[in-house]
Amino acid sequence: MIQLTINGETREVTAPARTHLADVLREHCGLTGTHLGCEQGVCGACTVMVDGVPTRSCLLYAHEAAGMEVTTIEGLDEDPVAMALRAAFSRHHALQCGYCTPGMMVTARDIVTRLGAVDEDRIRDELAGNLCRCTGYRGIVRAIAEVAATRPAAPPLPKREVPLTPPPAPLATPAPVAGIDLPNRLTHGETLALAPDAAWAILSDPARIAACVPGMTLLRHEGEAVEGEFSVILGPFSARFAGFGTLTLDAVTRTGRLCGQGRDGANGAEGEVEWRLTPNGAGTTLDVELGWRLTGPLAQFSRPALLRGVVAAMAGDFARNVERAARGEAPAAQPSLWSLILAWWKGLFAR
Repeated sequence: MIQLTINGETREVTAPARTHLADVLREHCGLTGTHLGCEQGVCGACTVMVDGVPTRSCLLYAHEAAGMEVTTIEGLDEDPVAMALRAAFSRHHALQCGYCTPGMMVTARDIVTRLGAVDEDRIRDELAGNLCRCTGYRGIVRAIAEVAATRPAAPPLPKREVPLTPPPAPLATPAPVAGIDLPNRLTHGETLALAPDAAWAILSDPARIAACVPGMTLLRHEGEAVEGEFSVILGPFSARFAGFGTLTLDAVTRTGRLCGQGRDGANGAEGEVEWRLTPNGAGTTLDVELGWRLTGPLAQFSRPALLRGVVAAMAGDFARNVERAARGEAPAAQPSLWSLILAWWKGLFAR
């Protein structure tokens, strides 16, 4: 049994735990204005408002929306901004087959109420997640620009009240995730153009380690306990995992181990990484062993061959950042998923 608040009304539905919000809206609540297209979060046809934010309802489990305020296209019938947008869409011939229109309208309302008067380039950027196969977008963009220029007054959409975050408490050392059977494993080696002592000076400092990992931010460090964030962009998805972990270091053997877990809404991640430094002539060999698990919508990217290539490419970037840090240089910018896939693909054919 799932209790949802949809368009200001409380609904109770019985559905399996893995039922997406889009399916509940259509099949259990009869709100068929929400359309399903790709069911991968790419086309935007299923966009609804969740706590006042445009959200892909095909990527959110229905039970995760419990306690949140969901507004569908039907809930915008009397909304002044939506009414103005409907009229403008008609004037500018921004409608053809209409399949994308509900999600497009939800996003358009967010553009108008959040940004106000903006140029057409910005509107196109904001619409990048809503695909239309018919119109060529010109009429849609002009309709939104016209309404955005006047920005009709409208009451804010309902959203839950989130309590203020209390001051940070001392970090408690979390239970390590070692021992959990992580399904994805990778062993990777890199040669550093650094002496072992110079490399260990970086790989024994939590702040410098985090600075070398693409997408990682260290928030706090107390003893072996660490708190941080890790951002990742996977095609149409982006996530920023926040979580806790433990970091153990052994200066004698020049080894380190970090394990932790975090969440970003519907997505979860847990993992561990161990590294060892050994002399290699004038340089150092960095051996890294990683284990990880993804849950939620991002888990669809857990194809072993693809992820192994991507993670290996990230490990290479980490090694180069360690060398840059030793030279006092800033780390390289975080690469996109597509550049990592391309590097892996080229390497595959080179072999």
